[in-house]
Amino acid sequence: MQQKHRPQRIFTSWKQLAWDILLLTLGSILCAVSINSVAIPQKFATGGITGLALILHKQMPWANTGWLYIAINIPLFLMAWMTVGRRFFFYSLLGTGIFTVTLFFVQVPIPLDDKILNALLAGIILGAGTGISLKSSGSLGGMDLLSVMLLKRYSVGLGNTILTANALVLLLVTFFYTLDAVLYTLIVLYVSSHIANLVITGLSQRKSVIIISSKWEEIAEIILHKIHRGATILQGEGGYTGTPERIIYTVVTLGEIGQLKARIRKVDPDAFVVVSSTIEVMNYRIGNQPHW
Repeated sequence: MQQKHRPQRIFTSWKQLAWDILLLTLGSILCAVSINSVAIPQKFATGGITGLALILHKQMPWANTGWLYIAINIPLFLMAWMTVGRRFFFYSLLGTGIFTVTLFFVQVPIPLDDKILNALLAGIILGAGTGISLKSSGSLGGMDLLSVMLLKRYSVGLGNTILTANALVLLLVTFFYTLDAVLYTLIVLYVSSHIANLVITGLSQRKSVIIISSKWEEIAEIILHKIHRGATILQGEGGYTGTPERIIYTVVTLGEIGQLKARIRKVDPDAFVVVSSTIEVMNYRIGNQPHW
């Protein structure tokens, strides 16, 4: 008998709800500081959904910018409901509301005159705010919705989607802002996308390791009983010598890779080791799939 698919739970516990609201509020405050205290005073251009709404407003002056922003977000929220789930949908609605409120009230004076430093600072604060909000069960809406959908469906990095989508909107914005303002904004977007990736990934990044060594049994024992990770032994053959080889394949956390390399060097200094970064790992023990 086929098991019925249970709908995703929106509310798990009061503790989780409080934690999500805290992350969304902190992320909203940081994003609001970046926009109100740096981007607007420095007259930087605007990317994302806000930039798109401003472009449409210039073409249709009778249309309110706020209503245009909401109208553009509607199809994104609908896609988020179908692609990511209703928990992410409702928490993103909550995050959008919190972000809207903070934009009205959060204003922190930042005594910086240099345009480059302002662009770097705005990017750092904006990226940190975006990353913190995406550590919750939702987002702040806008491009964050699109980035999460593409990550879930196609494993595209969050920062890559945010940067690419914002850059495309920024190309349209160039018709309405000075080239200087657009270039400074590009710095903001580039820095913020990398900071957001760093905050979201953090120590949850996984490394895949391939090891070729004559002492493969000892190294496999180390991985299994010292590092406490799984290992797969593959059959190989030397391309030049034609001799049979044992190849160890394993996946470890970012914090474990240093210990693993040190132990391999101690057992076999001549071991051939390849370490690669992974985008996403599916497994109940070592997996780092997003929580949405």
